[in-house]
Amino acid sequence: MSAVVEGFAGEIVEPQDTGYEAASRTVLVQGSPAHVFRPANVSDVQKAVRYAVDNRLALAVRGGGHSFPGFGTNDGGVVIDLSGLAAMDIVDKDKHIVRIGGGATWGQVAAALAPHNLAISSGDTKSVGVGGLTLSGGLGWKVRKYGLALDSLVAVDLVTAAGDLVRASAEENPDLFWAVRGGGGNFGVVTGFEFAAHPTTDIHFGKVVFPASEIADVLPRWAEYLRTAPVELTSIASFANPFLGGPEAPLEIQVAYDGDDPELAAQAIDPIRALGTVLADDVTLTPYAEVLVDGAVPPPGIRLVTRSAFVDKDSVPDVLRILAAAGTSQGAPIIAIRSVGGAVSEIPEDATAYAYRQAELMFITTTVGPPPVIEATRPAREQLWEALAPHVNGAYANFLSDDDVTGIYPAATYERLAEIKREYDPENVFAANHNVRPA
Repeated sequence: MSAVVEGFAGEIVEPQDTGYEAASRTVLVQGSPAHVFRPANVSDVQKAVRYAVDNRLALAVRGGGHSFPGFGTNDGGVVIDLSGLAAMDIVDKDKHIVRIGGGATWGQVAAALAPHNLAISSGDTKSVGVGGLTLSGGLGWKVRKYGLALDSLVAVDLVTAAGDLVRASAEENPDLFWAVRGGGGNFGVVTGFEFAAHPTTDIHFGKVVFPASEIADVLPRWAEYLRTAPVELTSIASFANPFLGGPEAPLEIQVAYDGDDPELAAQAIDPIRALGTVLADDVTLTPYAEVLVDGAVPPPGIRLVTRSAFVDKDSVPDVLRILAAAGTSQGAPIIAIRSVGGAVSEIPEDATAYAYRQAELMFITTTVGPPPVIEATRPAREQLWEALAPHVNGAYANFLSDDDVTGIYPAATYERLAEIKREYDPENVFAANHNVRPA
């Protein structure tokens, strides 16, 4: 049945239409929705939400479409594709307040802000949506200096399950503003974000590579150094990449020093270079907008299984020992460990719905391959996570390939989110996410 929506200015793509296959999929998941709404304005978003509710159809909201579980599509329901709402405008030049449409990607944002020498602490991939990343956190290359993407957020405009447009900030609907900063897409469709950007220069960016045989020695000293390193330095350690040799793959330590002074950058990065035998070092001064990478689209039949957790200071030695041993064993997942701390930890734990602010590290394991490979490596994956369980906390929603919400929020955070969910979405219309059910 074709959707007939009076006054809808955008496009509605349905199974019989040219372009439906592309419109119905996310980066990782192919869906078969009955209708894909592509709004041209905020009023269209309201109409699309009301259409889904009135017709009792499952509703999915898509920004960049990078959700690992494929939350941006469904089968038989309505998808709201926000890609047409991607306008950007500097609304306060003195305070660097930037208004960004709910369908923009971080690559679009970085490119638009670059001529103004401004940036927002965001993720590390151009095609990732501003909405999905921000609403659940936002760990990127400026995280230790400027915090999460959601820490730069000053207001949102949001369409509720009733089809109403509401604004949330520290002054207006502050409970809702608390909830959207970490609570994901549970509360409505964010059609506009307002961020406080910051002045930026080029940054020193690249990777320092060490042999696999030195992983167990280099990792703990890398983590220890990050405790006292300048907050301008953010770093990610990655190893066990099957495309670089799997268990024999080198340890790649990526570094981003947020500044263009070569002497200060060297002072910050040289202690990492001194951790072991350097096989390669390509750190160079790079425009911030060029640091973000293009998102990879896996070929048909390839699956990704991703899981994440946080590590507090006392558990760092045990976790790094377990990960180093796993990463140099056959069948290892790809392991990436992100330094956090800095500006993230300076904000009180209960200030936003993003809860794990005192974590020193956040790490991710990823297995890539066709279903037989995913199945064959499952025992090793499960064994690894069983060994890690006593030493880790929670989960980072943006790196989870299942829809389990239990690890994302501590009990008190979840209870408060559920109360706010009851106010704004009592029927759980926005359930295609790491779902918080209404209290």
